[in-house]
Parts: sequence; structure tokens; C-alpha cells
Amino acid sequence: MAVALAVVFFRAGSSRLGAADWAAVRFSATQAAVSALASVALAIPVARALARRRFAGRAGLIAALGAPFLLPVVVAVLGLLAIFGRAGVLNSGLAALGLPQVGIYGFHGVVLAHVFLNMPLAVRMILHGWQGVPAERVRLAQSLGLGPGGVFRHIEVPMLRGVVPGALLAVFLICLTSFAVVLILGGGPRATTVELAIWQAVRFDFDLSRAAMLAAVQFGLCAAAVLLAARWTAPAALGAGLDRPLALPAPGGWRRMADGLVIFVAALFLALPVAVLVVWGVSDLADLPAGVWNAAATSVALALVVAGLTALAVVALASAVARGGGLARMVEAAGMLPMAASSLVLGIGLFLMLHPFVAPSRLALPVTALVNTLMALPFALRLVLPAWRAAELTQGRLADSLGLVGWARFRLAVLPRIRRPLGMAVGLAAALAMGDLGVIALFASDQGVTLPLQVWRLMGAYRTDQAEAAALLLMGLSFAVFILFDSWGRRGADT
Repeated sequence: MAVALAVVFFRAGSSRLGAADWAAVRFSATQAAVSALASVALAIPVARALARRRFAGRAGLIAALGAPFLLPVVVAVLGLLAIFGRAGVLNSGLAALGLPQVGIYGFHGVVLAHVFLNMPLAVRMILHGWQGVPAERVRLAQSLGLGPGGVFRHIEVPMLRGVVPGALLAVFLICLTSFAVVLILGGGPRATTVELAIWQAVRFDFDLSRAAMLAAVQFGLCAAAVLLAARWTAPAALGAGLDRPLALPAPGGWRRMADGLVIFVAALFLALPVAVLVVWGVSDLADLPAGVWNAAATSVALALVVAGLTALAVVALASAVARGGGLARMVEAAGMLPMAASSLVLGIGLFLMLHPFVAPSRLALPVTALVNTLMALPFALRLVLPAWRAAELTQGRLADSLGLVGWARFRLAVLPRIRRPLGMAVGLAAALAMGDLGVIALFASDQGVTLPLQVWRLMGAYRTDQAEAAALLLMGLSFAVFILFDSWGRRGADT
């Protein structure tokens, strides 16, 4: 990865950005900032309602909030088009009433899609903040006669001050590196991000120096966002507690109705596009052309390769870090480095490295697998490393006394205790690789077409029915590969 970034910066030195490029930089930052603000602003009331209400299906709803993270972006966009597109449910209803239609393309469509994809993540992050409030603080507030307003001012607001900046910056970083959303919903030159400008510079103009310069700018923006996120992610300390379950005051009356309405509207907003896509796409599954099924097989193979590479890489890195020593910090930093770069930035670096020797399109799938593995490593390392350290802490001395080293030590002392997070990490890597439409769009020709690329091409050819059916297939396969590896992690995991 470091070599690819070095090539990008070396090639960027021979290019200058024009007015259109700087407009793309401004649009990238603006849409990411607005998307982050909207996602977090809408997430706060949803998280608060979930924190203070108990109802049937609450646990399932909270678990379902993680689904959009696995949902391929092209599937999410097609679902939103099924509701807000020109022939969508909303515009069909408006037309029946004789009212003007609404558009989804352009800046507002990009923000809408980012809110759909990232509001659940913000809800989970902020809900964790509420769940981290010591229950004793709430009981003390109640004993002092503080009502819901007083509890909010003195307990919840300090918590939000610690959690919200980290959520804002996390969503900002995700939206800053968005490619597929802007590719489909951008709506023209006035709605072009840096990621899209990189792709256009390579695919349309073949201006590699300009693409490298844009990639260097994008890396700088991402690195700055990562540094800020690292500074503000930790929530503010609210004092020690006894780890008792939090029980926020749950006032009745209009507040109870408001909480219920917030939860219902959020669930409807997230579920309706996917439900409509399922209803519209299921009838055309049997009529999909052979090219879609070939692309599906390619995507499954790609996901399995990424899963295997991620497992090997994260085990090697976590082992080196857990052993400690002078290189541990450097190894951990290397594993987290991909957070400061998008997949397209890494892709253009590898493109520049390969171009003098071989046609990059011939290596589209290997490069896509490599980049997806690198992008999954920070998440995988954050999931696996704490469990590995805990395994060494609790089992290390016993393993040393028994002379366990190498594979035997890993199989008997470590693997049972990291199996659950390892399975989840590998499943996430496989699912994200299934839905990737970044690097493959940069490299691919007519060979090695993946399912997300095939869905995008069907949309471009106005074969909407087949695109919806193919997107439904993609969604099912993405969740299937995640469940496959996550279930492996849960089976036999040390509890």
C-alpha cells in the first residue's frame, strides 16, 4: 500500500488541477459535510427513543440497523430510485394527484442516499453513548427530582458532546470516499466528487497525471478526517458506575407518542426502499440473462478470495501486535493506514504501477481483491486485536508452561477466543467485496465483470427490471456470504 501511495504522489508532481477539479473538491467536502450533519441530526432522536423505550422487537430493530452497512451501495440506490425515481412510488402517486414530480438526481439525491446508508451507523454509535451512561447517574438525577428536561441537560447533553463529533467525522469520512452513489445520482458536472473525477480522468481522458493529483488531494482530505476522528471519537467520561443496565426516564403522554413516531418513521424510511425493490425484482429473477449469473459467480469467487486474504492478513498482523516489542506500534499503524485512503486512491496507485508493464484491465479482479482486502484490514484488526490480547492475557502463561508455540499455540489457545470476532470480520470483508463498485469500475473491461458492475450497466442501458432483479440477487448473496462466515465464528466460539 505504501508503494502505491508513493507512486501516486510521485506522479502527481507533474500535474496541476483546473477549475473543474477544484469544484469537485468543494462539492466532495460540501456533500460529505451536509450528509454527515443530516445523518447525525436525524440519528439523535432515533437513538434517544430507542434508549428510553422498551417494546417487542426492539433488539431485532437495533440489530437490523447494522444491515445498511452490508447493503451494496448500488442496491441501496436502486431501492431509493424505486421510491423517489421518475417512475418510483412517490412520483407515481404525485402524478395520479396531478402534482409536480420530485427529482432525485443531483446534490439532494446524493445527500438522501448517504443519509439512508449512514444514519443507521450514526444511530448505533450514539445509542452506544447512551448505553454507556452509568445508571447511578440517572438514579441520582431522579432522587434529586430532575425531570426529563433536567436529565437531558445534565446527563445526556454531556454524553452527546463526547459522542456526536466522532459520529459526525466517521460519517463525513464515509461520504467523502463515496463513489457509486455519486456515479449514479450525481447528475452531471456540477455534482462531481473527487472520486468520480479520478474515475473520469482515467476512463474518459486517460490523463494519469491528473488522476494521480486528484488521488493525492483525496488522500489528504481523508487523512485529515481520520486524524480528527481519532481525536474526537472517544465519548466524554461520565463517572464510574456498577455496570447496571441503564434505565432512562420514559415519560408518557406526547413524549411517548413522539418516540413511537420517530422509531416508526425511521424504520419505514430504511425498510421501504428495500421492500419495494424486493417486490419489484423477485418476479424477474428467473429471466435474468446468462451474463448476470456469470457476474454473480465472479463476485462470489472474489468475495471468497477477499475473505481468505483478510483472514490471513489480520491473523498475521494481530499476532505481531499482540506479541508486543518495538515493532508492534508500527505494525498496528500499518494495519490502520488504509483508513486514510479510499479504494479508488489505492486503485489508481496500482493502476500507475501496472500500466507500464501490462494492461491493467487484465488484472482487474486480482487488483480488486487486493484493494478490498486492504480496505477491510482496519475494521478486521479493530475487531480481532482486543480478543487476541485478551487470549494472551488469560491463556498466555499456560501456553508458555506447556511449550505451545506457532500453529499449536494459535489453534489451542488463541483461535477459540478470537473465532467470533474473526468470523464477523471476515464476513464483513466478503460482503463489502461483493458490493464493491469502485476499483472494478476503474479497471474492468468486458472480461471479469462483477455483479455490481453488471447492475450498473443494466441501469445505464435502461433495463430497469433486470437491474432490479440483479440487485436483489446481489443483496441476497452479500448477506449470505456474511452469514456464512459470521455463523462459522459463532459456532464453537469461546463464550
